[in-house]
Amino acid sequence: MDGTVLVADDDRTIRTVLTQALTRAGCKVHATSSLTTLMRWVGEGKGDVVITDVMMPDGNGLEMLPKISEDRPGLPVIVISAQNTIMTAIQAAEAEAYDYLPKPFDLPDLMKRTAKALEVKRRSPAPGATDMPERGDELPLVGRTPAMQALYRLVARVMNTDLPVLISGESGTGKSLIAREIHDFSDRRTLPFVVVTASELSDLEGPSKVLAKAKGGTILFDEIGDIGDDIQARIVRMMDNPGDHSPRFMATSQVNLNDAMEKGHVRHDLYYRLNGAMIHVPSLRERVDDIPLLVEHFLTKSERDGAPMRVFSKDAMELFRTYSWPGNVRQLENAVKRLVLTARAEEVTLPEAESVLGAQPQTGPLLGAEDTEKLSASVARHLRRYFDLHGNMLPPAGLYQRILKEVELPLIEIALDATGGNQAKCADLLGINRNTLRKKITDLDIHVTRRRKLM
Repeated sequence: MDGTVLVADDDRTIRTVLTQALTRAGCKVHATSSLTTLMRWVGEGKGDVVITDVMMPDGNGLEMLPKISEDRPGLPVIVISAQNTIMTAIQAAEAEAYDYLPKPFDLPDLMKRTAKALEVKRRSPAPGATDMPERGDELPLVGRTPAMQALYRLVARVMNTDLPVLISGESGTGKSLIAREIHDFSDRRTLPFVVVTASELSDLEGPSKVLAKAKGGTILFDEIGDIGDDIQARIVRMMDNPGDHSPRFMATSQVNLNDAMEKGHVRHDLYYRLNGAMIHVPSLRERVDDIPLLVEHFLTKSERDGAPMRVFSKDAMELFRTYSWPGNVRQLENAVKRLVLTARAEEVTLPEAESVLGAQPQTGPLLGAEDTEKLSASVARHLRRYFDLHGNMLPPAGLYQRILKEVELPLIEIALDATGGNQAKCADLLGINRNTLRKKITDLDIHVTRRRKLM
């Protein structure tokens, strides 16, 4: 790399690490813990790239971006922040940051982005980029995991485009909230946000009424996979003929629409019209490391609303981390609210957490894919315990085959039992060759009993 990088961060360790890494890469580095100093350097014409933290002792790094853009048009600014919320990512995009990374960041990744920033000119700021709606930090879309950070960056990239957006994810993950945030921080933020159900499109005048209500804003079709074929056809016609004030179209879905389309449950023409940008909202099982952060968020929110102050014991928090959360963030929030009200002392104990989670409805998954995810989460917990039992030592070699055998044995035994010992039916059920099944029965020493199956 060749160029001068200005680094602003109040953490001395981060300044040192970045200075050393960038210097070794061939850059000149000016590092400071003060935004005032950074802005003076920028005004003096120093630097080819800026790397700045958000929360600094003398100000907010994001608030300085418009001034940097005014003083030095085209100067790329990479924002790094420990405030790992979707708000920070969106604010960085709105303020025309060249890039955004959450802390703790991956140093090689930051180096690559810096190298790219040195080569690519920053785009001109959009008009009204700082004209943002007022928001508190009430969003439950918080998380430090890679899955959530990738979600934040994707939302920031698509919010000011006109592409249709298809948002998928399990119940309770916040799909509608994501849609609302995309609208509220987009160029259409002053226009209506209209959530549409199938009943509103059931009569012939429904589509025209919805378009009139939207007035060029955003239309969200909630759970598009549950809408019947006739209504789907009306949506297609609505998207093809939106009138003089074309709105932005978005849709949410719990089901895999690609699979639903292949099965004939979703029209091909509708799927292709909605599939402009795909956003998957991860389940809690996909980001268990965010659970403590979410718990703290909901505890703070409850206390702010007048509820008693609560903290989770270590064991209670670990139980929350390992719970399957079929209802995702919505279920987690309800569990925390209940514990805030029912806990006997300031610290929430393990038995109290167990009593609340035991009373949670264990809603079955809506998709076969979610069954797989639940199984994989269970296997992952088993394997983590298995490795933990070995302490600092590795398990004996050959782990891969041992684990496969552990899964294959009960799978084949249960499939044989379900088919009454009929190996032809069992092979068909499993989707394997009959000779392959026979070999596995022999290798795994499975006893097969033929009987008439009564179902």
